[in-house]
Amino acid sequence: MSSLPPIFDGMGQAMKFMAGHQRVIAENIANNETPGFKARTMEAPDFSSLVSQYGQANGAPRVSRPRVELSGGMTALGAKPPQAGSHIVLDSDTTETKPDGNNVTLEDQLLNLGQVQADFAAMTNLYRKQIGLMKAALGRG
Repeated sequence: MSSLPPIFDGMGQAMKFMAGHQRVIAENIANNETPGFKARTMEAPDFSSLVSQYGQANGAPRVSRPRVELSGGMTALGAKPPQAGSHIVLDSDTTETKPDGNNVTLEDQLLNLGQVQADFAAMTNLYRKQIGLMKAALGRG
């Protein structure tokens, strides 16, 4: 268990997610002309562990992400289980597919990249504000 307040753990997880998402977007852009390449995105982080970890001490309700297990029928239809530790999934929100099967559009990827940049700026500002509050509470601000 960390000695930092839970908000810092959440901000750290969010920033790691955004760095990974930016890497996936860069890979999509690099494969813009690769025949058959499918755009990928990052699965949103699961913050339920933070709620569960810090909420159990005072009897707060627990939150968890549903787990999907593949049935035999799903596997027969071609569904594949997620890779352990991987949160990269195929992007289902694409606007077009080229005749060669590639569904990466630069416009979509640049919009995604702009969103990551805006989210990162907001998270950085939140971090800065929290540090300022802690300094003020300690009489150093």
